[in-house]
Amino acid sequence: MSAKIYRPAKTAMQSGKAKTNLWVLEFDQETPRTIDPMMGYTSSADTRQQVKLTFESAEAAVAYAERNGIEYRVIAPKDPTRKNVSYSDNFRYSRMQPWTH
Repeated sequence: MSAKIYRPAKTAMQSGKAKTNLWVLEFDQETPRTIDPMMGYTSSADTRQQVKLTFESAEAAVAYAERNGIEYRVIAPKDPTRKNVSYSDNFRYSRMQPWTH
């Protein structure tokens, strides 16, 4: 039984940063998924894949994993590489590129 501990990234569908400050403990897949021959649905007998535990900090998630004997790996969050630019910067007087339209 192994798990990964990570901090989720901001979703591409929204501009907000909700739930990006929480840490998630998510169990790895232990048994392969099977395809139902009649309906074609993909299913699994491993119910731990459905469990996602959230924690306030990485230390709390690691402490939980160690307390329950769960092998874990911590995935460090990546810092965003894009700088925040406001819409008004397109019209500022000291703009380096000329405004075209």
